[in-house]
Amino acid sequence: MNHINTKVLSGLAVAAVVAIGAAVLVSSSREPASESSDEVAYALPELRGHLNDVKTVGLIAADNKPAVTLENGGTGWTVSEKEGYPADTGKLRGLLLNLANARLLEEKTAQAERYSDLGVEDVSNKDAKGILVKLEGLTGPSQLIVGNTSSHGGGTFVRRPGDRQSWLAQGQIRIDRDPIQWVDTVLTDIPSERIAEIALNQGQGKMLRLFRQEPGNGNFRVADLPKGREPAAPDVVGGLASTLSGLKLEDVIAAKTHPQPDGAPKLQGRYRTFDGVTVHVTAWLQDGRHYASFSAALDQAAADKAIRSEQDKAKAGAEARQKAAEKESKPAAKTDTAPAAPPAVQDPAKYRQQRLDELNAEIAHLNRRFQDRHFVIPDFKYANMDKSPDDVLKPLAATQTPLVKIKAKKPAGVGRS
Repeated sequence: MNHINTKVLSGLAVAAVVAIGAAVLVSSSREPASESSDEVAYALPELRGHLNDVKTVGLIAADNKPAVTLENGGTGWTVSEKEGYPADTGKLRGLLLNLANARLLEEKTAQAERYSDLGVEDVSNKDAKGILVKLEGLTGPSQLIVGNTSSHGGGTFVRRPGDRQSWLAQGQIRIDRDPIQWVDTVLTDIPSERIAEIALNQGQGKMLRLFRQEPGNGNFRVADLPKGREPAAPDVVGGLASTLSGLKLEDVIAAKTHPQPDGAPKLQGRYRTFDGVTVHVTAWLQDGRHYASFSAALDQAAADKAIRSEQDKAKAGAEARQKAAEKESKPAAKTDTAPAAPPAVQDPAKYRQQRLDELNAEIAHLNRRFQDRHFVIPDFKYANMDKSPDDVLKPLAATQTPLVKIKAKKPAGVGRS
């Protein structure tokens, strides 16, 4: 009996080993290419770990026509087809990460006549559906045709140019072909709380000027208020200060190829912050779209005033904390517990220069975006600039018909002798 059991157990053990081996073989046949061989496992193995080495991303569409060219120059990533305007680096990084992680999951057709079913035909074809991604700056081959996404979820069909074999790769890689979709659309983002003064001119009639004395949410006042008129509700007046907050462009074009139209009515606007950042705007309507050009400069007097105010507040705050610390501590420990003075108090000259450097850097950043370009802006932002004094004042009271005294006629014969 023991002898039989030993033979049975031995047989079962052998069968188990064979079954396990078969299972491993089946499992291996279903696995994507081995992790140990990056050349096989990933669509662009040379990109993995080298995203920062990429200098140019070219997106080539059907008939070998460049759709989008993203370049990393001295001022960062830009979109060549949009006058070298700054690119949306978050979106670009997302694309590069998706490409770097595009692991090859399953072999697909190697027959050229079936490439179009997957969108991976050569982009030299005038009817090509896919996009050829060309990366420059890496050491190895850096091109990939990105085709359709899989209708069964989770995957994108890809093929390396010159390679007959197409693949289903991990992840859904969607690529925009419109250059405007790759720009950083935030043109300005100056919070309304920073705005101290607004001046608007519709090109005819009287200029509208709004101002307030203190930063924050204080109400704007209307300059040169006409006699007998009152400002509208504070939110109507103050709402105009949000024009430069979250201002997103809808398109950007070269000023030299799309000049301002001669003779067309133009709006003029000037927005000044409490610390002196001043943005000048010219806006106009053309072909059903609202265009604007911008420039930025520093109001030195306003900047100096703001810095002095910051230093005075810092000094007052430091003195108040010092007194509070002295009051709470023992006499012998006063010097040990004294709070450190803020930078604005420790070295006023150095602090002033740092603040001026920050403001000038902000001006330079804005002008790099503005220079030699015109922008299509949202209708509601244009409407915020298209204002006259009457738009922020309460309506005039309706004219009342004055009472006319009518002299009563005397009865006949009255008053006669």
